[in-house]
Amino acid sequence: MAAAQGSESEPARMSVKDKAKLRLRSLNIGNKFSHLPLQKASVLIPLMVKDEKLYVLFTVRSMTLRRSPGVVCLPGGRSEPADTDEIATALREAKEEVGLQPEQVEVICRLVPTIDKTFSLVTPVVAFIEDTFQANPNPDEVSCVFSVPLEYFIRPSKYTHTSTTLGTIPYLMHSFEYDDPEHKTSFRIWGLTAYFVVFLALVIFGETPTFEVDFDLDNLVSSAENKTLALYNQATSKL
Repeated sequence: MAAAQGSESEPARMSVKDKAKLRLRSLNIGNKFSHLPLQKASVLIPLMVKDEKLYVLFTVRSMTLRRSPGVVCLPGGRSEPADTDEIATALREAKEEVGLQPEQVEVICRLVPTIDKTFSLVTPVVAFIEDTFQANPNPDEVSCVFSVPLEYFIRPSKYTHTSTTLGTIPYLMHSFEYDDPEHKTSFRIWGLTAYFVVFLALVIFGETPTFEVDFDLDNLVSSAENKTLALYNQATSKL
């Protein structure tokens, strides 16, 4: 995999956080896909730094929910009329789900969205939060909050995948099992959530993962965009 763009100009002593922010801002897609006439949704990918390592904050959906109970996900949901853009949706959902206030969030960028099985355009919004953040989960929506080192999504110790299709488009369904030392339990991160965090890890670290991915590692953004546009063309042909 080619070295991360711009890495040669990054100061050698730049912090882990600042290096990540620099890389992410260079790949911000902004509202490039916002015009697509699909139902919109967003997820927030909350990053934090612990012991000079990047971590991602995840939630576990409440077992009382009708849709995907007990599944690991990222804070997020569908756009509402009052939301001004994808970022507003992600921040509102994070506040509702885990009590993360907008002023506690440093939004860095929007990465390439994808289209889910409901034909919604889902945009990942990447942000930094403090490692001291104490989640206050809404029990109607969230049963647990935990964090995983981002590098786990490059070099996992427990990983499987399934080769499947979204309609007619080939798709690798990643599945990571993480043994959380804090909660003393294992969490499975898979599906769309895994798709987004794998892409994020590839973007930030610029390394070849220990498993197969369905991106062009030398052209991450363009390959992700091409996949999204292929899914869009497929979705609109069915709507």
